[in-house]
Amino acid sequence: MSEIGPEKIPLREGFWASATPESGPRLIGSRCTNCGEIYFPTKPKGWCVHCQQPTLENMLLSPRGRLAAVTLVRQPPAGGFYHGPVPYAYGMVDLSDGVRLVSQLYAEDLETLQAGQEAELVIRPLCEDEQGRQVITFMFTPVA
Repeated sequence: MSEIGPEKIPLREGFWASATPESGPRLIGSRCTNCGEIYFPTKPKGWCVHCQQPTLENMLLSPRGRLAAVTLVRQPPAGGFYHGPVPYAYGMVDLSDGVRLVSQLYAEDLETLQAGQEAELVIRPLCEDEQGRQVITFMFTPVA
């Protein structure tokens, strides 16, 4: 599912590194070599907000974490920009390397999602674009 090709495009370039034979997909973050602060998504200008130094380097983030909060969205947001399925779930995920991020969540039954569950990164289809290509994005799903 992580392969990007003519029929699949990422929602946004640069959010994740594709799976390899040794490991699954990984989100790409930034780490400050001066103070150790970690960010997601990457900070393209290379400046650390915490220590105000130009000392950021890219790093692969942990693919596992814990759901800190979960919300089910039962109607599409206003504005027409979201073309994915409804209902859907969003939540805050605390990665094991210390980053907290907001992500769409995936489960066969969204009602089973709960704060405190261990979760792992997956790359899944979100919707189709105007040309019929699958738009894929990162999500977190509970660990079985």
